[in-house]
This record gives sequence, structure tokens and C-alpha cells, in this order.
Amino acid sequence: MTTDTNPSRPRAILFMGDMVIVARQLRLITEAHRRGYAPLLVITPDTDPGELAACRADDTHPLSLLADVVNVAEPKVDLVVPAIQPLLRRYDVRGVLCIGDLFVEPVGMVAACLNLPGAGAGASRTSRNKLLQRTTVPHLSPDFRVVTPEERAGFPAEGLSFPVVVKPVGRFSSLGVRQVRNPEDLPAILATYPEDETVLVESRVVGPEFSVEALTQNGEIVWAGVTAKATNESTGIFFTEMGHTSPARLPEQHVRALRDANAEVLRRIGFGDGITHAEFRLSEGRAVLMEVATRLPGDGITFLWHLATGEPLEPVMIDLALGEPTSYPVPRRRAYQVYLEHPYGGLLDVTSTGAPVSWVSVDNTWPVFEPVAADAPPADHAVLVTQRPGTVLGPQTDSEARSVSVVFDAPLDTPADGLAERFTATVTISVAGGTAGEGARELADAGSRS
Repeated sequence: MTTDTNPSRPRAILFMGDMVIVARQLRLITEAHRRGYAPLLVITPDTDPGELAACRADDTHPLSLLADVVNVAEPKVDLVVPAIQPLLRRYDVRGVLCIGDLFVEPVGMVAACLNLPGAGAGASRTSRNKLLQRTTVPHLSPDFRVVTPEERAGFPAEGLSFPVVVKPVGRFSSLGVRQVRNPEDLPAILATYPEDETVLVESRVVGPEFSVEALTQNGEIVWAGVTAKATNESTGIFFTEMGHTSPARLPEQHVRALRDANAEVLRRIGFGDGITHAEFRLSEGRAVLMEVATRLPGDGITFLWHLATGEPLEPVMIDLALGEPTSYPVPRRRAYQVYLEHPYGGLLDVTSTGAPVSWVSVDNTWPVFEPVAADAPPADHAVLVTQRPGTVLGPQTDSEARSVSVVFDAPLDTPADGLAERFTATVTISVAGGTAGEGARELADAGSRS
């Protein structure tokens, strides 16, 4: 860890991530400022400069606390490292944190270069490439074949057991993940990927999907929780996540299997410090790795754990980035996020007779979640709209195509049956040409029962 205490340079924490994700985790910015660190931010052109400037000029918005912002053309190590050199001369950077997927590798490399706590350069690189993950932990992986661009046209289907899943090695958020049920369909699916993209063709692992969120310090896991997932895979070829339940409702031996597999993955990739989000299928009691990410979880999972445990995750993430001792409590409630099916058409409005509606992509801020007593009755906390008015809603082919979700929680021992229907029934999604929202979707309710 750096020992530079030059008083002429303000202490700082360097964050990397575009505003759409940073807006979800604004507590990281406010927590850094509260502790006396100047929050610095690296972004890409995906962040609208006008919107960012407006947030920074609004003294009621947490982004007004940013001390400095650097824009890079792409979130690549070779572009980020030169761009942050002026910041390293002006500030005494004590921690580096990734907010979202895109900057995982630059954050790991920069932390390693500065001798600061972090994932580690190797772990950060591995977590951005599914082929490296498969190669590192083959005993925890599905059976797979690598298809390079040159091999794509003549790739043989012989020897594969269908259905299979095709996955780009370097994407995230279920982008490009497709299920192929028959050998004759495989060539057409492979032909849809860009000419320079390598993909995996994997055996379809049968079993429910889970994620393991873990907090690790000096290579030792200090806390881990299991989140159950629901996807739309049963209705087509896509694997879009449509629901999360934290903690998952599972027998202890299955929780242990998932946690043990996660610990093995983190050990094998050499993960050092920070938060991780690994996704597994549980097949006949065996945990099979889908992918591991050395960053915070997506969607509202951080807020689900906040509601479940009563404590936010962001202060612990700051502790880990600074190398300070930390801990996190066990859950005392169960929290849910359920995405709604939406009608197709231009998004006009979202209304709710229950929890308040938050247009998070418009306001560039997420609601403040307030945990309740462990034995408080089930309650909805927020309706989250992640699209902008006018966006044309269509099939939910990946995470970026979803539009509206509801966050709610209940005591740990409360049966989940009917909860999703109860809280999503309060929401109406209006589009040009029609409305929808009279009830919960069957798949999302199934996810809440996990």
C-alpha cells in the first residue's frame, strides 16, 4: 500500500465508471467525501457531458462532490493509464474502485501499479474473458468449445449435446448469449456475431441460476451471500435476468456448495481485495460456473443486500479499497427485485399505486432505500424505470432491453408465493398504442419463490 502522505496533495479515491452505473451507487461518492477523500471519476463518451455537468452544478446532487473528472475514449488500460497521470500528480490516490463492468481491467491494473488494495491485475483480466475463466477452473465449468472467427463458418456440430449455449467471451449483461436447441440452427446463430468476435459453444447446464456476492480482503473472504435469479430462458433463446432474491431460499448444503465453489474460483484467479459477483448454475447439487466478475453486482442487488442485512455495502467497499478492516452482517430479511413484462411500443409513462416510481435514467440518481425491522410486514420500496420516455420497448433480449422493476422485501420466513403478483400489480406501463401492468409475470413470480 502506498505510504505517500504529502500534505500538499489532497487524499483521493479514484472511481471508474460511466454515469448510468455511477448514479446507482452514489453512496460511494458521498462516503468517500464523508471520510475526507476527494472523489475522482474516469468516464467514457457513453456519459452525456451535459447531463454530468448539470449534476455537478447542482449542489443537491452527490455528483457535485466530484473533485475531478477525466474522459477517455474507451475503457482500455492503454488509454486510462495515460489519462490519469495528471490526477496522480495532483492527488494522493489512496484507493481505486470500479463501478460497473467496463473499467474492471483498468481498475485492477491501476491499483496494482499504485500498490493499492484491489482485485489484482491477473484476476481483473480473467474476469473480463469467459475463455480465461473456463481455462482457469475447467472442473467448475460446463463442457465448452472455442469458436474463433476463422473457425466459425465450418464449425462442426458433431459431438455436441444439444441444446447448447453460445456466449461471446468478452461481453456482459447477457449480451449476445443465445440458446441453440438443434444442430441445424447453430450455423445461423454463429453468423450473427461480429467478424472479430470469439465465442464459446457450451453444453446447456440444467438447473436454477444463482449469484454469489463476496467481500474479500487480503485474499480471504470476509462475507458471502447467495442471490437467486430468474431468467426468461424458458420462453425463448435468451437468458435475460428477470428477478433476484437475496438471500436465496435454499437448503444449507446448496448454499455451502455455491459458497465453496465461489471461494475456489476466487482462489484460482488470484483475487485479492474488493467485492465480486460470480454466477453459477446448481445442477444436481453441483455448482457450475457461468462467469465471475471482479466488481459490484448489477441491477439492484446491492440494495437488496442493504434491505436484507440492514447495512449498505458501499462503506464496506470503501474499506476494502483503502485496506481498512471491515465486516458485514448476516441477512435478517429477504429482499426481491422483479422485472415486469412490458407491452411493445414507445414508452409513455409508468405509474404505481404502491411504491414511488423512480426514473433513474432520467434523474441520474436512484432512490434511497431504508431498511425496516426484521419482523416488519412485507413492503414494496421502489418502482425503478431504467428506460427513458419515448424508448421503443420490445423483446427483453438482454439486460439493456428491460424497462421496469419493483423492489420489495419481507421477513425471512414469509412464504414468497403471491408477493411478486401483489407488488407488480400496482404498476402500469403505458406505451404508444396500449398499456400493461395488471399483474405479475409467471416467470418473475417463480424467481421470487427461489
